[in-house]
Amino acid sequence: MPTTTDVETLLRSADLRVTRPRVAVLTALFEHPHSDTDSVIRVVRDAHGDVSKQAVYDVLRVLTESGLVRRIEPSGSVARYETRVADNHHHLICRSCGEIVDIDCAVGDIPCLTASDDHGYSIDEAEVVYWGLCPACTAAPRT
Repeated sequence: MPTTTDVETLLRSADLRVTRPRVAVLTALFEHPHSDTDSVIRVVRDAHGDVSKQAVYDVLRVLTESGLVRRIEPSGSVARYETRVADNHHHLICRSCGEIVDIDCAVGDIPCLTASDDHGYSIDEAEVVYWGLCPACTAAPRT
């Protein structure tokens, strides 16, 4: 986990002012990857007291626009945020509990960035989502 100093350095490297809400939100996302906005608000308020909902929304927008945070929107789910932005990775989502874990780039005969037809686009990212049941939900008795 990055320290407060590390988080402040990341903000400065993205030419962002270091503010208490920005440090709090970015720290929360490092500690709780794939969090939705309401979860980030709870974590930030638990750690730092009164931070407005609007401040958290604003910080998430700024962090996403600056590239420090990635916004993902799994089908059937609210938007979630993560700090793993420097690579092309994918996600595995539990159909039962909604847990999300990172999966490194897909492997096989055709790399995940090679589209069968790029239609003239300059592709720089691929999004693959794997769905299934996490170990806890697989082991749970079915009702």
